[in-house]
Amino acid sequence: MGSFTTLTAADGFTFPAYVAQPAGTPKGAVVVVQEIFGVNSHIRAVADGYAAAGYLAVAPATFARVKADVDLGYTEADMGEGFGYKTAVEALPAPGVMVDLQAAIDYAGTTSGGKVGIVGYCWGGLLTWRAACTLSGLAAAAPYYGGGMTTPDEAARQPKVPVLAHFADEDGWIPLETIHAFQAAQPGVQVQIYAGHHGFNCDQRASYNEAAATLALERTLAFFALHLG
Repeated sequence: MGSFTTLTAADGFTFPAYVAQPAGTPKGAVVVVQEIFGVNSHIRAVADGYAAAGYLAVAPATFARVKADVDLGYTEADMGEGFGYKTAVEALPAPGVMVDLQAAIDYAGTTSGGKVGIVGYCWGGLLTWRAACTLSGLAAAAPYYGGGMTTPDEAARQPKVPVLAHFADEDGWIPLETIHAFQAAQPGVQVQIYAGHHGFNCDQRASYNEAAATLALERTLAFFALHLG
């Protein structure tokens, strides 16, 4: 189990982040980027999982600039509420929430004393992709079904670190043809496509696919072991 700490971005904005510590000396750090549902029980469990694997895990509250203490479930009402917060964050003047992610990366590196990877889900997958392309201090990035990530504008970005991207073949938010277009635009990115739907990694969603989630995690842990070791 982890606990919350307060981080400070370059512009002075303070925001909470859930931090899960490994049992021994960290073998690196992983920044875990939330879905549109906040740093909820699922995201905290994901962070705890990376801590159990030996990493310092940091899950920043990326909604904090528009709404404090967001902790939603997965009902239709929750989805609507979370989408509204995501829309508000995306509308912030540049660089928006990216400075908060940079603060989380910096904290993770300083606190762990090791290299830093980043993993994100849903909207967090998109932010993870943007972080891989624009932020400093990362060694690897693993976005999961990043909504909007396969649009032409996002696919035109150039990552500064190795990227392992996970997608689903029946994702209603990310059409398969756009995933293939992303692959063509980004031959250096490892793209894995699973049988399943959007949110297949989350065991609190109806779209959860245990086989896909297990395989994706195995691949992500191997990817981080390679680049964060």
